[in-house]
Amino acid sequence: KEMFSRSASLREMEQEIISQTLKMFNKLRLAGQLCDEVHVANDVKLDAHRIILFGCSPFFQAMFTGAWNVLGKREYKFPGISPETMKHIIEYAYTYSVLITVDNVESLLVAAEELNILGIVQCCSDFLLNQLCLENCVGLLKIADIYCLNQPHQYAFSSILKNFKEVVSTSEEFLELTLQQLCDIIVKEELNVRQEDVVFDAVLHWIQHKPASCKAHLLVQMARMNPEYFIKTVKNNDLLKADVACSTIVSDVLKAMYELHFKSPCSDFQNPVMCPHLPSEILLAIGVWRHHPTNWVEAYDSRGDRWVDTTQEKMPPLSFHGTVYLKGYVYCIGGHDGPSCINTVRRFDPITRTWKRVAPMNPRHCYVSMAVLDGFIYAMGGLDGSRRLNTAEQYNPDTDEWTVIPVIRLIYICGGYNGTESLSSAECYNPLTDQWTAIAPMSTVRHGVRVVAYKEKIYAVGGTNESRLLRSMEAYDPLTSRWHAVAPMFMPRGNFGIEVVDGLLFVMGRTNGFRVSNKVECYDAETGSWYRAQNMCTANRYFSCCVMPTRPGTLA
Repeated sequence: KEMFSRSASLREMEQEIISQTLKMFNKLRLAGQLCDEVHVANDVKLDAHRIILFGCSPFFQAMFTGAWNVLGKREYKFPGISPETMKHIIEYAYTYSVLITVDNVESLLVAAEELNILGIVQCCSDFLLNQLCLENCVGLLKIADIYCLNQPHQYAFSSILKNFKEVVSTSEEFLELTLQQLCDIIVKEELNVRQEDVVFDAVLHWIQHKPASCKAHLLVQMARMNPEYFIKTVKNNDLLKADVACSTIVSDVLKAMYELHFKSPCSDFQNPVMCPHLPSEILLAIGVWRHHPTNWVEAYDSRGDRWVDTTQEKMPPLSFHGTVYLKGYVYCIGGHDGPSCINTVRRFDPITRTWKRVAPMNPRHCYVSMAVLDGFIYAMGGLDGSRRLNTAEQYNPDTDEWTVIPVIRLIYICGGYNGTESLSSAECYNPLTDQWTAIAPMSTVRHGVRVVAYKEKIYAVGGTNESRLLRSMEAYDPLTSRWHAVAPMFMPRGNFGIEVVDGLLFVMGRTNGFRVSNKVECYDAETGSWYRAQNMCTANRYFSCCVMPTRPGTLA
């Protein structure tokens, strides 16, 4: 330990000496002293010390000592680099930091590639990643392709796949994609679209701005389109009718549609034109009460609209718990293991399919409410087996520690039961004031209610109004501080599962104390309507849900 401490101290001392030396040379440069070379960019001369630039880049090493070196030469011209960019490069050599902006990032990237300054290339790559949004992800993809930036390319490509519909409608650069880039996107199984209509419309939009020679290359997998849309829009499209290859594909799709809707559904994934895109997210329903806790798990694929029993034998029986997904892991928190309420926390690794116990909560929790924010897990309220709780705890996965906190961050708590009566009250924590604040109460008292953030509003769904099970739903708008009624569910539900998957709000299962259901429905805020979804494999109650990416630990 003493030797390690001394080595660390020596490294720190060496780094401090190097830093101070560079600062000294930079002061000399700024004063024009002892400089032994001049960089010329567009007739602007910039002084520097070649020994400093020598350590910055293999390009300068070759220029000063290799075959390019001319004895006695002091001036070096860089006609393709602007004076401002050259100034940033020289400053980087002395400070190992560079000021990057939206206006100069590409010019810096071009110059850094030419001069082989990998540090600036990495800084530009990091800057581009921080700027990534739906409006610029296509442009970032193109820049990443040009300069072979692997990480920005992966993130931009994943962003386009996950938000394809929004990217098509918001990005002005979508039409500038090359044929190969567009093909690479639309053939991916991970393309996140609920209907193939979206892909076809996007392709037609792109074709209108590209040569006619591209037409035959850009047909999408269409057997899962709405049949009416396919007949009216696709089959009768003039571009497709004029192309023999496209007409043949259209005939094949019509046959596939017939097989998909009127024959065995087992052929869904055997024909490429019928196979739905892979979901970007999977809905998990974990643990259930069947006269006792069980280790039951079901997974829902929104693309194929199907539930699969994925029960893990190694998972301990559990019910009345909370479930969240964070940083590649699924956490099952608190709940009831049969004999009693517990404070146990179990973490599931989807890649290795193994469970591990992590730090337990402080009090025991059944009916615990869960939330994830800023890389932390929050557990709130619930029942410890004998009394109702108003406590909140924060879990840090990096330190594996729970901390009891008086408040929680940007999380809404609505309704519930205080041991005497159902509640309509709602509260929110404001991180600026570090306090809980009462907000407008719901229009209906609800316990067994489910609350979820969806489309920038807070939705309170179902529950029990004293003794009556509810199918109503109301939404809270933080901008107006008001609740308003929205379309009710098809059936009343209490103590059910709820999650947002693929842009839709899903509810599943229910109990009224006697009857248990496996019915599933989903709500689309854009249409304001509920739709039937595939039933769960079995009827269940008192389970917990979370959503995880299909490729944990990747950019999915």
